[in-house]
Amino acid sequence: MDTLLDFEKPIAELEAKLVDMKQLASENNVDVKAAIVDLENKISQLKKNTFKNLTRWQRVQLSRHPDRPYALDYIYAITDDFIELHGDRNIADDKAMVGGIGSIDGESYVILGQQKGRNTKQRQLRNFGMANPEGYRKALRLMKMAEKFNKPIITLIDTPGAFPGLEAEERGQAEAIARNLKEMFMLKVPVICIVIGEGASGGALGIAIGDSVMMLENTWYSVISPENCSTILWRSWEYKEQAAEALRLTATDMKGFGLVDVIVEEPLGGAHNDPVGMAANLKAAIQKEMKKLNKLSVDKRIEKRIDKFCQMGVVVE
Repeated sequence: MDTLLDFEKPIAELEAKLVDMKQLASENNVDVKAAIVDLENKISQLKKNTFKNLTRWQRVQLSRHPDRPYALDYIYAITDDFIELHGDRNIADDKAMVGGIGSIDGESYVILGQQKGRNTKQRQLRNFGMANPEGYRKALRLMKMAEKFNKPIITLIDTPGAFPGLEAEERGQAEAIARNLKEMFMLKVPVICIVIGEGASGGALGIAIGDSVMMLENTWYSVISPENCSTILWRSWEYKEQAAEALRLTATDMKGFGLVDVIVEEPLGGAHNDPVGMAANLKAAIQKEMKKLNKLSVDKRIEKRIDKFCQMGVVVE
């Protein structure tokens, strides 16, 4: 783990002491088993206390952790033979939106998602996970292909928003996202949508209309990021923590509002601490939801999908 967030540093310091203690015991043939066990228990307890009591802003930070698995990491981890497909057959191949066909334990899926980059070159190539209109049109092309061949769809959401550049608006950004929303409501195949990192605004919603909407434990989903909310309300980014609390954007908040169906538990310390374990949890959650969705007829599934989203934001006095 190359990057440490502020609240991770006390844990890292104890873990470094543990390594030093073990090395010292090995080099000097000293029996410090009791001290090692005591320190390991202390680290475990500190981890539990720290990650159990994270603020909303700290969960936002975790969702953006540079070591956190991205869409392609999960795709290759949970599928056996993923084949990436490219292009929207109109403008270009948007590298911020990836998708293709892969099988999970013998069952074929069309899987797509927003992909970020880990270094400067990759971030430029992937446009920081912010898709252009051609990205959303590529996603829709793949979803329509899934419908044609009767394959379930999985979408992985991780974006700070759709790309807001002038060229994106010129090519119809709003229209592309709006069309995706309309078409996804009527897809005849099961659709599972999963927020794996950041779920910001229409950029996230453009691939998030599904029968089952899931969020990983340390992710966020909101109409606006805490920083931008802070900028609008207070004319400064300095109030981002207060904005995060006011937005109530965590997985627990979203589940409480009825906006998502399932929270997928992350390994202790976050997904970046155990990517293999996180992928296993995600795979199990997908398979569990698919068993439920496969029991429904096409018409019933579409009806429930529409009803789910129509009920969002409705207040009854």
